Parts: sequence; C-alpha cells; structure tokens
Amino acid sequence: MLFHPLIARCLVCASLFAGGWAVTPPAAAEGFDLRQAVAVARRADLRVFEGQHLVLVTDRPSGSKDDLASLPALFDEAFDSWCDHFHFDPTDYAEWQAFGCLVVEPERFRSCGLLPPAIPAFENGFCAGSRFWLMDQSNPAYRRHLLLHEGVHAFTLTLRDLNTPAWYTEGIAELLATHRLSEGRFIATPVPLDADDVEQLGRIEAIRALRENAAAPSLTEVFETPPSEHHRIPDYAASWATLAFLTEHPRYQQAFAEAESGPLDGRFTQRLQATQGFDQQLAVRDFDAFTDDVDYGYDLTAMEVDWSAGRPLEKNVRMFVDPARGWQNTQVKLRMGQQVRFASRGRSQLGRLPGVEVDLESEGNGISIDWYRGRPIGRLLLAQWVMPANNQGRPRFIVLGEGGQGRLEASTDGPLFVRINDSPIGRRDNTPGLEIALIPQ
Repeated sequence: MLFHPLIARCLVCASLFAGGWAVTPPAAAEGFDLRQAVAVARRADLRVFEGQHLVLVTDRPSGSKDDLASLPALFDEAFDSWCDHFHFDPTDYAEWQAFGCLVVEPERFRSCGLLPPAIPAFENGFCAGSRFWLMDQSNPAYRRHLLLHEGVHAFTLTLRDLNTPAWYTEGIAELLATHRLSEGRFIATPVPLDADDVEQLGRIEAIRALRENAAAPSLTEVFETPPSEHHRIPDYAASWATLAFLTEHPRYQQAFAEAESGPLDGRFTQRLQATQGFDQQLAVRDFDAFTDDVDYGYDLTAMEVDWSAGRPLEKNVRMFVDPARGWQNTQVKLRMGQQVRFASRGRSQLGRLPGVEVDLESEGNGISIDWYRGRPIGRLLLAQWVMPANNQGRPRFIVLGEGGQGRLEASTDGPLFVRINDSPIGRRDNTPGLEIALIPQ
C-alpha cells in the first residue's frame, strides 16, 4: 500500500465544497495498517463493505433503502476512470486501496481509534493520504459524490504526489467525482447532463448565480486564488468550472493534458501557462464564454467560439446557421453604432418531439412549443461580445437582434455572432436549414 506525506482537507458547506487544500499531514496518517483497522471496525460493531480499491466503514444503521453495499463497486469503476484520466494502466495499481469512514456519530470512531485526535474537526469531508472520512448525507447522489470526491483526493495524493494550487486540488476532485448512474454503473460526466444526476450539488447553478450578480471570477483570478482564501462556495464552483473547461475545451485539452502529465506541485499553474499551445489571453475569453452560457449538457466542442475579427459589412452577406452549435462568427466586423438589417429564410431542424416522434422545424421566430432562457426554441439570435458598462462583471454575449427579420445597432467595434436558441441537450440532434442575410444600412 502507498502512502504520501500530504493530506487534502475538504470542509464542505451546504451543497458545495467550501474549503480544502494540501497541508503537512498529522502523524495519524503514517504507519496505517488497513487490515488492523478493519478488525478494529468489526470489534466496534461498525459495518464494513469491501471492494478491490475501497474498504468502507460506517456507523450508519442498515435500512431498506441503504445503497452502501454498492459503493465499493462504484468506487472501483470510478478508479478505472481516474486511471484513464491520468493515463495509468489500472492493472499496475490492482493492489491500491483506500480506507474510508462514513460517519454519523464521530465519537464512535474516536472511541475505537478510527478517528485519531490529530485529525482536525471537519464539517463534511477530510482526506489524509489513502484514508478519508466523510459525514453521512441524507441524499444518496450527494453521498456518492462526496465519497468519490474524497476518493480522488486519496488517489491523487498517493499515486500522483499531488501538492498543487487549490484550484486544481479541489477542481480535479470535483471533476472526477461527477457522475451519473446507468443501470447502477458509474458513468463519468465532467459536465452533468441532468440536474437529477447530481442532486444537491448545484455547481452549475452557483456559476450562473455568480454571473447574474456580476461576481464571476476570470480564469486569471481562479488561478491566482491563494489557498488561504479558497474556502467559499463560489471558489469551489469556479474550480470545477475551470477543470471542466480545461479538460473538455478543444483548444486547451492537449496543452492541459501535457501540463498535467508533469509534476503536480506548487508550480503547476505556471507550467500550464508556459505550455506550448496555451494562450492565456484567449483562454480567459473562452472561459468567460463558458461561464456565461454553462448549463446541464453543455458541450464545449459544440460551443467553441471563433473569435476572428472579420471584415467590414460592405455588401449583403448570407450564411447558414448551424442549430447544433453555439455562437457562430458571421465574419462581419461592425462599428459601434452601425445599423444592420437582417432577414432569415428556411427552417432549422430541432430534432423530434418526444413521445409522438414528430420532427420539429423552426423558422427564425422560433416555436413556442418549448422555451429556453425566456425565448422560444429555434429563435434566431444575433449578438456581440461586450464588456458590461462600468466594467461591472465579466464580458458576455449581448443579444442585439432576434427573430425572423429586423434591425440591430452594434454595441461595440467587433464581429457579429449568430445562433439558434436551444438548450445544450436540445442542440445535440439539430441540423441546419435556416439561412440569414445581413444587409448594410
């Protein structure tokens, strides 16, 4: 068994992790004997569940809806996905095991020595090397997530010698713990597909709330958050968003994977920023676009933005709008105050109506059979990337025109973007058909 001279502390508030970093370990993390701990747990009349990579001990009473017996197998499936992320061969670590304590009454664990005095008080979770503790949760989905979050800490501390800045330490634990169940099996979902899969977690909601309150951090601000200040719910939501962005966005996947393959130490951020192919200035803009638009089922490849400057609109321009993608650059560069008329023709294909298998088609005005973010799905939207007035909050796409036809006035010097209104999940089976014409005035 492997042990590492670092621990990760996770103090969790409400439905999001709110505090955690790697520090010098207590003496209790050294010289741990897992088999002896199991024997102690059985003598103390604690329940013990064993899998290949996890021994889980708990004082939670058994019940008809108790899913604890399935958690070690779920942990084993998650372990394989963690190995895949770090390009490990799971067979090389077949003997690796973590020891987890699911705690209802901390005193029961203290009295038998399974919660050493050197372990500081924690609200929801704490990891020391290959050992971790978590407080029991009433929601099974959130209990699974917390268990796997602490498991990722144990994995990275012992197998990757992790001692990174807080944004990575907690962000990777959140990212690799996020999952859904399919017929009881673990399916990794870095960006959750549905709110029901991650009950009580609320990361996406937290990011959207930050945006609405002009409090969302930039990527640079996330990178620069010191450990001593990384303890609020927004910090943890931002750390998850940062890892989801860096691992899923096609512009940064390769550079991030290259940096992540090296030492996971205190200079990790600087190494990432210096990695060939990582453009910090562009990444800041792309991260803002992600946090501005993030939702369940968000696909960072489909939503990738072309930021090229474009050319002045001197004659009519026509283009098809792909309803499966996010904001699309018209390659038209506008001047602040410039007037443009737009008109659309044709129809977007918006998949099929569930239950009756009817094809959905929409002209530029959209169809009111379903709405997304206050507008009918299928509605044509035209926007520019704009810094809010008085620099309050982060830049975002501001819709300047919408519908089948109309006029708009440019808010800034820069390119014009278009897209079809739909949810991220809804976009996945959409096909083009709507054409737009831009006419200079």
